[in-house]
Amino acid sequence: MHALTFDHFGPADVLRWTERPDPVPGPGQLLVRMQAAGLNFADVYRRNGNYHLSGAAPWVLGYEGAGVVEGGNDPLFPAGRRVGFADMPHANAELVVVDRERLIPLPDDIDADTAAAVLLQGLTAQYLVSDSFRVQPGDVAVVHAAAGGVGLLLVQMLKALGAVVLGVASSEAKRDAVITAGADVAVGYDEWVSATKALTGGHGASVVYDSVGRTLGDSLAVARIGGTVVFYGMAAGDPAPVDPRLLMDRSLTLTGGDLWNVLTGAEVRRERAAALFEQIRNGVLKPCIAARFPLRDGARAHAYLESRAAIGKVLLTL
Repeated sequence: MHALTFDHFGPADVLRWTERPDPVPGPGQLLVRMQAAGLNFADVYRRNGNYHLSGAAPWVLGYEGAGVVEGGNDPLFPAGRRVGFADMPHANAELVVVDRERLIPLPDDIDADTAAAVLLQGLTAQYLVSDSFRVQPGDVAVVHAAAGGVGLLLVQMLKALGAVVLGVASSEAKRDAVITAGADVAVGYDEWVSATKALTGGHGASVVYDSVGRTLGDSLAVARIGGTVVFYGMAAGDPAPVDPRLLMDRSLTLTGGDLWNVLTGAEVRRERAAALFEQIRNGVLKPCIAARFPLRDGARAHAYLESRAAIGKVLLTL
């Protein structure tokens, strides 16, 4: 088989399309022939050497995707069964070994591209509105990187729950996409602090979803007394340290978010995925695919994602 690999950290051009031995499933695992894989900023972090990696060089990136079970006689996942997964390493390859408990059966009306576009980021948005902070009607929510893969899904979920949403995005085209997704207000990074104060009459937001990192200090500043900031990414770099007295003085909650702590077993993984698929089926969620790149051209896909031009999800296809 072939896989997208790299043997040293660096920019997108360290990635190579190379031949590798076919992986062999172990106990409790199945082999999946990939059709589509989702690209995430976490893959960029790993390629740069500042995020955890599985295995040894040459490394294979990717944690989510969709395809077809190859071989085997599993009763739930027989050969030819369409499946997806959100949390298994080495997904940027033609063949991927996936733990059985991490496999998600795909309904007939959810194609491989849709599954690869929503599983990791959709399940992330799902826990952000239900686990990290339980959104109530009327809550004012600020969403950073609102035109990204998680951001657009998060905006839609927040609106479905009755929140007032201010989305932050870096270009006019991205802000237009955020409004189309349902946000009440969409602003740039030079005005989001003042826009939040104006929207809330100076009281501050109920919750701020920060995946940028360097904006964390301002995110805490625009949260209302007793408000919450959910930190779940660092697309622009590590945040500055936070003085805990700031949290005490304004009764703020600063919480982290990581999908791996939520997907605790096969049952919860498939239940959450089924709920996500139902929202797509009912039109509550409309996935936005920014671009598709052949997996062999993964370096171009990484460069595109890092350019900040993407609106929605970037897919790697086979």
